[in-house]
Amino acid sequence: LPSIWEALQWCGAERLGHGVRIVDDVEVDGSGRARLGRLSAYVRDRRVPLEMCPSSNLQTGAAASISEHPIGLLTRMRFRVTVNTDNRLMSGTTMSREMELLSQAFGYDLDDMRWFTINAMKSAFLPFDERLHLIDQVIKPGYAALTIPF
Repeated sequence: LPSIWEALQWCGAERLGHGVRIVDDVEVDGSGRARLGRLSAYVRDRRVPLEMCPSSNLQTGAAASISEHPIGLLTRMRFRVTVNTDNRLMSGTTMSREMELLSQAFGYDLDDMRWFTINAMKSAFLPFDERLHLIDQVIKPGYAALTIPF
């Protein structure tokens, strides 16, 4: 957690690569209710993007399985979560595969995938107008086309 705080405060990080560790500042009680610590509240409230790399996180031991991956909790708590591949050649994965794994583990549907994709574009290092254009003119219509009955 200190490295996350330092990245934000000292380095001015605008998003957190391998943001999975923020879960160490979230307490979940026996009834499943979660309480944010100071750092996790700061990250969520300021909409700091958390880059999640599920397959890579399994390989590094940050998660024991996809179904136990913190992305489920962090998504439910409305953190700005993005799905990423990390080093896809080392992880042997693709974005499609990462989304498929999450869909199988958490029951995520097309609307959830759209949400992850929009989060990623909101977090891109592009000017605001370009991000907005891509969300409105590419991402939303692209997902809408997937839901049109044939």
